[in-house]
Amino acid sequence: MTDPSTAGRPPSAPGGGRPPRTRRFPPGRSCPLAAALAVATGMALAAAGTTALITSPVRPPAHLDIGTLPVSQAAGPHDSTAAPAAPPVRIRIAHIALDESLAGLQVQQDGHLGVPENPHQVGWWSGGPRPGDPGAAIIIGHVDSRTGPAAFYRLPELRPGDEISIDRADRSRADFTVRALRQFDKDDFPDDQVYATTGSPSLRLITCGGAYDSALGGYRDNLVVYATLAAEHPPHTSPSPITTHRSGN
Repeated sequence: MTDPSTAGRPPSAPGGGRPPRTRRFPPGRSCPLAAALAVATGMALAAAGTTALITSPVRPPAHLDIGTLPVSQAAGPHDSTAAPAAPPVRIRIAHIALDESLAGLQVQQDGHLGVPENPHQVGWWSGGPRPGDPGAAIIIGHVDSRTGPAAFYRLPELRPGDEISIDRADRSRADFTVRALRQFDKDDFPDDQVYATTGSPSLRLITCGGAYDSALGGYRDNLVVYATLAAEHPPHTSPSPITTHRSGN
């Protein structure tokens, strides 16, 4: 079982936390999932105990720099008057045929974020902004595993204009529009371009990317998909069952 390298340090979340801890892993560690993230409370996020180990690349590497990064706008009334969004439970991306449940990921006792044990599951940072709330909601997933493609394998196929839908626990839905894809060297991860706990609601999807380095046993880069909120759909309820009344004779 191995850990990916830390991918930057986001700004502190409301409520603060203990001092930041940045961890870098030595060469030879593989990167089976989205880069480790640094949490808002000032603690570094890194995958621990994952069972998905990359042993060889399953597709040719490509450097992605597509679209225009969204400019974070100060959120309006949403900041103070709107009720917090319900937790996300599912992510749907029609363009890449992705339809997966979302597992809440939390910071563990060692100060690092757990990751989905199943390479085909997707996780979201439950201590950060929720999709539809101010700031950038963070969703991470594996790119591949010993047995082949994982949940975020087709993430590089997304393009500006594609839609990402997030189903929430209260049966509401938030739709996001892809704006850009960026590939960053893990040793030069631009925190201020990825993490945000304030501003207009947005979404960041993160996984590993770039060239697979067999000597190091992992991918060199992180791929980040940027998306902005397009529409909010209120909770829906199932229609009442139709009752057939029979007259007795």
